[in-house]
Amino acid sequence: MKIPSGLKRAAVLLFILGAGATLALADTAGAPAAAGAPAAAGTPAAGGGMTHRMMMLIMQLGAILFAAKIGNMIFEKLKLPGVLGELCAGLVIGPYLLGALPLPGLLPQGLFPMHDRFPVSPELYGICSLAAIILLFMTGLETDIKLFLRYSIAGSLVGLGGVVASFLLGNLTGVFFSPMLFGRQLGFFSPACLFLGIISTATSVGITARVLSDQRKLDSPEGVTILAGAVIDDVLGIILLAIGLGVIGGLKHSGSVNWAHIGLIAAKAIGIWLAATVVGLLAAHKISFLLKTFRERSAIASMALGLALLLAGLFEEAGLAMIVGAYVMGLSLSKADVAHVIREKLEPIYALLVPVFFTGMGMLVNLRLLGSRNVLLFGAVYTLIAVIAKVLGCALPALACQFNLRGALRVGCGMLPRGEVALIISGIGLAAGLLTPEVFGVSVLMTLVTTLAAPPLLVGLFRNPAAGLRESAGQPAAAKPVVFRFPSSRTVNLLADRLMEIFEAEGFFVHTLSHDDQIYQIRKGHTVISMTAGPDSISFDCPPADIPFVNTAMYEVLAELEQTIRELRTPIDHDAIAKTVQAPVQGFSLRSAMLRFLDAGALQPRLQGSTKQAVIEELLELLNRQGLIDDTDAARQSVFQREQVMSTGMQHGLAIPHGRTSGVNRLVCAIGLKRDGVAFDSIDGQPTRIVILTLSPAMTAAPHVQFMSSISQILDENGRQQLLACRTAGEMHAVLTQTDQRHARRRHWFHRPAH
Repeated sequence: MKIPSGLKRAAVLLFILGAGATLALADTAGAPAAAGAPAAAGTPAAGGGMTHRMMMLIMQLGAILFAAKIGNMIFEKLKLPGVLGELCAGLVIGPYLLGALPLPGLLPQGLFPMHDRFPVSPELYGICSLAAIILLFMTGLETDIKLFLRYSIAGSLVGLGGVVASFLLGNLTGVFFSPMLFGRQLGFFSPACLFLGIISTATSVGITARVLSDQRKLDSPEGVTILAGAVIDDVLGIILLAIGLGVIGGLKHSGSVNWAHIGLIAAKAIGIWLAATVVGLLAAHKISFLLKTFRERSAIASMALGLALLLAGLFEEAGLAMIVGAYVMGLSLSKADVAHVIREKLEPIYALLVPVFFTGMGMLVNLRLLGSRNVLLFGAVYTLIAVIAKVLGCALPALACQFNLRGALRVGCGMLPRGEVALIISGIGLAAGLLTPEVFGVSVLMTLVTTLAAPPLLVGLFRNPAAGLRESAGQPAAAKPVVFRFPSSRTVNLLADRLMEIFEAEGFFVHTLSHDDQIYQIRKGHTVISMTAGPDSISFDCPPADIPFVNTAMYEVLAELEQTIRELRTPIDHDAIAKTVQAPVQGFSLRSAMLRFLDAGALQPRLQGSTKQAVIEELLELLNRQGLIDDTDAARQSVFQREQVMSTGMQHGLAIPHGRTSGVNRLVCAIGLKRDGVAFDSIDGQPTRIVILTLSPAMTAAPHVQFMSSISQILDENGRQQLLACRTAGEMHAVLTQTDQRHARRRHWFHRPAH
């Protein structure tokens, strides 16, 4: 059997990476554990063998997942970032609060006991480390290289200014307060002060991006500058971490500051990072090609994550942090056409593990140590300095890049929140014994405060619609989108679905950026096309060179649709299909469906109208009085348009007028009885006595057809007779939902129809 050349190259690449990882492990075998790292296996306070430790890990993960989700939901209900809720959940269930409470007969030392004075077990800390790698890998994947390059000058100056100011002031704050915190004077290059400076440099752009998106300012000059600056911030923060760890290691080895050695460490860290990034970006499409030889999308994502884990380990062995390697791999693949496929397929793993990381970081905080006067004073000063340093450090360079004072403050406040990178760096410092639990708690406190402060500041600054650029500064002209307009949303949805099928058949990867707004990104190699399906149009944002391709694809779809329309002009037996709608189905329970969508207030036992149009108008007004319709005109138009296409008069005196409309946000239904009948163009030519009007949202999923089918099944010959015998809305509701009429009358006492 001949092995495809692509698979051969993939095997060679994986073999090389695997060999490198094996050599790295061989070099470190037998090396002593880092001081202060989580306790070695076998030292948990709870004792027990491997089975017991795995049992504890499984139970801890279960508790963490529940606590993280509850914390996330509570904070999002309060309009706060959900990640802060996960952090606070860790504070609550950790060993310093509820986690150490004994459970007699089951867990005598609690679910989260201390492990050799470390708050989490080695197994749980390992999972948190894996989650941090995945988090940074996904962050690298989401980096927009083109946006970064477009605003690279302003973004670089803003990011660099924020990093320099934050590092210097954060470090010096630690130096100034060291006698109070540590009982002795520390120097600028002491491990604790270096970490305090590095922690304050990071920026969490996710919080800012959410606020900018809500304010529709994500593509504003301030927005793109913040996004580009955040990339620089994260990169420099990670490089500073690598340099800091190198300096600390050098000080431990020689006991003094060797500037030549520090310069060598800095050059090594920057050189390795820069070389790996450049090589990764240049080889991105080769790596993408290799990954695509696995064909199945889940396999592509799994192999990409495997490469990220291998590179993370190699970076750790080279003296840089694992998260640097993960970020470099994500950054390398960010411009590949499989980037969104990887993100999409890894999203479930991300959603599972990343909350475990943030909750685990919260568990490391000893709230009792934060209660002392000295620690609280230092925490307040450190947090204030972190705010001032980041805002001024980023705003001043922005002033030099054609932003006015308002725009510069927007940029500075947008760079304010710390987040995942700051927590990762803090966790590394605590695990390595370079930070005390008190200082770690202060860093978490600073992260919480800056993250909470940024959104209201940004909203207030953007409340004034004035421009953030000086008058002489102009924005680059945006490329004009290609727009195709159509008569209705149904046509748009039909064509959009077929277009995506054509793109995928051409070898493109289609990624859904927003289900609600119907925004898609289509990627293949260097080609990136954005497609948005609106209520009456499909628009494309793409380079001019790709416009002919987009026009050709649309032409082919329209030609297919025209051919389908011609085929449908062949006579179809509509009556035969309509008759089968009311065919009985055995063993089909419909009560739950009726209870969900029927309201006695929308049931009318005595319709007054004498024509089809009058009856429909009467039922529409009934729904409107119940507050079930947002836009009556839109609802009316959708129903009568459907009637023009084909009458909804069925047989046996039943009619089901319906429509999909923007006038409702969920499926609603009104039912009326006309005992003497009304002409409804029924397929059997008989008058209609039962009229069922249903409305469904046009742009979101609703069980429209399923509900109409359920109604038809209930109203068999016996059901129609029972319904026509009803004199009140409550009796109608009881028949349709197959409930006891006495209960129905009590439940719907206030919905009695007027006589």
